[in-house]
Amino acid sequence: MIRLSVIIPTRNRAKFLERALASFVGQTFPKDEFEVIVVDNGSTDATAAVCAELAARFPRFTYLRDEHPGLHVGRHLGMNHAQADILVYGDDDIEAGPKWLESIDQAFTNPGVVLVGGKNLPMFEAPPPDWIARLWAPNDSGERICCPLSILDLGDVPRRISPYRVFGCNFSIRKSILLAAGGFHPDGMPKELIRFRGDGETHVSQFIDNRGLTAFYHSDASVGHFVSRERMTEEYFYRRSFNQGISNSFSELRKQGRCAGFRKQFVSTLRQIRARFRLQFAPYPQAGMAKFTRLGYRYHQRAYRSDPALREWVRRNNYLEGIHLNSEVAPQCQ
Repeated sequence: MIRLSVIIPTRNRAKFLERALASFVGQTFPKDEFEVIVVDNGSTDATAAVCAELAARFPRFTYLRDEHPGLHVGRHLGMNHAQADILVYGDDDIEAGPKWLESIDQAFTNPGVVLVGGKNLPMFEAPPPDWIARLWAPNDSGERICCPLSILDLGDVPRRISPYRVFGCNFSIRKSILLAAGGFHPDGMPKELIRFRGDGETHVSQFIDNRGLTAFYHSDASVGHFVSRERMTEEYFYRRSFNQGISNSFSELRKQGRCAGFRKQFVSTLRQIRARFRLQFAPYPQAGMAKFTRLGYRYHQRAYRSDPALREWVRRNNYLEGIHLNSEVAPQCQ
């Protein structure tokens, strides 16, 4: 019986994908009780060849391809082909610990648990600058959390946690709950389509939180997450802040069906940033991140007012199978 479906969306990252898949081979969980599904979002590198080479090392391996843009496309296509009731989503640049799948399966033996995460430990490509190292230092509770890099370590004690502390690079969920939430919202997009970004798995976490359902942390359900030199720069943090501003605007427009009041949203955004990242003490440029969050929010609000295709996109009920950007959208994004 297939108990877990491991779903890895990817695009042009064959060398990282190869390492991720290799880490699945050495799992303590029985190989005949999980499947691996790789969803290729239009790669032009050796992704297909890597999958063909490694497929023989798994009893059940599926390679799918869909060139419609958007991380949610791969996530949903994988869900639609999954045989298990538990969906294990990972990024293509993770390296799973040997007990990753065993611990996820164990956590879900509690029928009240609907979402599971674990440690996402950094695999730094190079020694991090001092401000990154200080940012990754433990907080007053002994926890280490850096949302812009999707890394976290909540310690070694399994426990119930906020669903917002289960990051997309290590995100395991009951299929029934994901369907009840209407699937994921749009997330990663090519640069020319960035205005079609949404709030990704945050929407699913909010669905779980609003209903008082249980998200669970298991320290052995853990992965290493690659952190490149490029990500350890102020420029990258500013770009992430700009994208967060787009996501904030998307969320507000979905709630209100109209442009939200800018000042109210900006103040709310600053409070969220300070609460999550402790920016009042943080060793990276707080003012710059706030500025770029504001710019991303304003950009999306303007685009929403001027672009009928974006308004239709934001207003959709969900973004499940068959809900794609059409071919006429991309030329408008110059």
